[in-house]
Amino acid sequence: MNICVIGTGYVGLVAGTCFADSGNDVICVDIDAKKIEKLNKGKIPIYEPGLEELVKRNTQDGRLKFTTDLSCAIKKSLICFIAVGTPPGEDGSADLKYVLEAASAIARAMDGYRIIVNKSTVPVGTANKVRAAVEGELAKLGKKYEFDVVSNPEFLKEGAAIDDFRKPDRVVIGTDSAHAAETMKELYSSFMRKTDRLIVMDVRSAEMTKYAANAMLATKISFMNEIANLCELVGADINNVRKGIGTDSRIGFEFLFPGVGYGGSCFPKDVQAIVRIADKHGYDMKVLKSVEDVNDRQKGVMVDKILKHFSSDAGSRKQEARKGIHDVRNQKQKKGLSLTGKVIGIWGLSFKPRTDDMREAPSITIINRLLDAGAKIKAHDPEAMDEARKLFGSRIEYMQDSYEVLKDANALVIITEWNEFRRPNFEKMKNLMKNHVIFDGRNIYDPVEMRNIGFTYYGIGRS
Repeated sequence: MNICVIGTGYVGLVAGTCFADSGNDVICVDIDAKKIEKLNKGKIPIYEPGLEELVKRNTQDGRLKFTTDLSCAIKKSLICFIAVGTPPGEDGSADLKYVLEAASAIARAMDGYRIIVNKSTVPVGTANKVRAAVEGELAKLGKKYEFDVVSNPEFLKEGAAIDDFRKPDRVVIGTDSAHAAETMKELYSSFMRKTDRLIVMDVRSAEMTKYAANAMLATKISFMNEIANLCELVGADINNVRKGIGTDSRIGFEFLFPGVGYGGSCFPKDVQAIVRIADKHGYDMKVLKSVEDVNDRQKGVMVDKILKHFSSDAGSRKQEARKGIHDVRNQKQKKGLSLTGKVIGIWGLSFKPRTDDMREAPSITIINRLLDAGAKIKAHDPEAMDEARKLFGSRIEYMQDSYEVLKDANALVIITEWNEFRRPNFEKMKNLMKNHVIFDGRNIYDPVEMRNIGFTYYGIGRS
C-alpha cells in the first residue's frame, strides 16, 4: 500500500519504518527540514534499539522516503497517518493544534478518496474535529471528495517499540466505515500471522482506549509506590509483597515495581488529559488525580532519604528515613538539611532504560532538589547525556563512564535501572567512593547483600 505519515517523532518514525519494512511504500513528512535531511542520511533523532538499522535498510531499498513536501506525499498515498505531537496545554488538556493543521493540509492536497488515520494520542471526539476540519477546507476550495477518518492509537513502549509494533498485544481500529476497516485490516495483516489481535470498534471507544490503558498502568505504578511507602513505616518488604500479590492471576506482575515515580512522554500527559476531559464533562476523576499527586510526591521520596542521612542527627538517620515521606509540592528544603560540600553520584537520567527520553523524568526533580540543597552532582547515563545537557547545562558534571561518577562521591543514587548498573564491581565501587552509601531508587540490589558487602543501603519500601 501507499502510505504517508505526517510527523517524524517517536510514533511516526517507528510506525512509518515498520510499515515500510513489511513491504509498503511509505513517505514520512515533517516540517523540520534539518531533521528530514538527517533522516535521509540515516541519522536517527531518537534512541530506539533496532530503529536505525531498519531506517537505513528500508531507505536503501526505496520503500521509505523522508520529505518536507506534504502535498506530494498525500497525492501519492491512500492512507494518511497523522502522528504529530499533542502537547499538554496550560490546564493539562491535549493541544490539538498540530493535528487539525495536518488534517487541513491533507484536505488541501486531496485529489480523491483518502483514509485519514489519527495515530496521535487524542481526546475523545477528535475524529469529529478532524472530519470537520477536512470538510471545511474542502468547502473553501470548492472541492468534494470522499474520505474516512480512523482512530488507530499506538501502544508502543519506548525501548521495545520495534517488537511492540511487529508483535502487538492488540491493534485497535476505530471507524464507522466497513471499507476503511477492511483496508486497515489488510495493512496490519502482516503483523497478525499467528493470531488475529486486531480489534475494530467505534471511533470514540478507540480514542478512549489509549487514555484508559495508560491511566491504568500509571495507576498501578502509583499504587505500588503508596504500598512501598507504607511498607517502610510498618517494617514490611515491598519486594515480598509484590511477589505475594503478583502471583494472583487477576493482578499479575506487570507494572508492580516501586520506584521514584513514572515519567516519559505518555503517562504524565495522558493522565492529565483524561482528568481534564472528565472535568469538561462535569466528572471528578478522583482516582487519577490521586495518581498524579502520588507520582509528584514519589519523585521527592529518595531526596528526603538523602537529606536525612546527611543531617546532623546521625544517630537517627535510618529511623527518620523510614518515617519521612516527602511532599514534593513543597520544594523548599527543611531548615538545617543541607548537602553543601557533598558529592552525589547519579546513575541513570532517562525516565526508563533503553531510551534517551528525559521528558518528565524523575531524575529532573531529584537532581534539581539536590542542587538546591547545595550538592555537587556527577551523573552518567548510557544514552541520555545529550538530553541532560539541554536541561542542566553546566550545573552538573557528565561522566562518560559509570565508575567515574563514584570517585570521591559521598553517595550514589540509582534513578534508572539500566542493565549495566545491575551487577557492577562492588569492591571497585567501594575503593572509589568516599562514603559507601547507596540510594537505590529502583530496588535493583538486595539490601542484605549490600550491607554484608559494606554499604549503607536505602531502597524503596524495604527495611
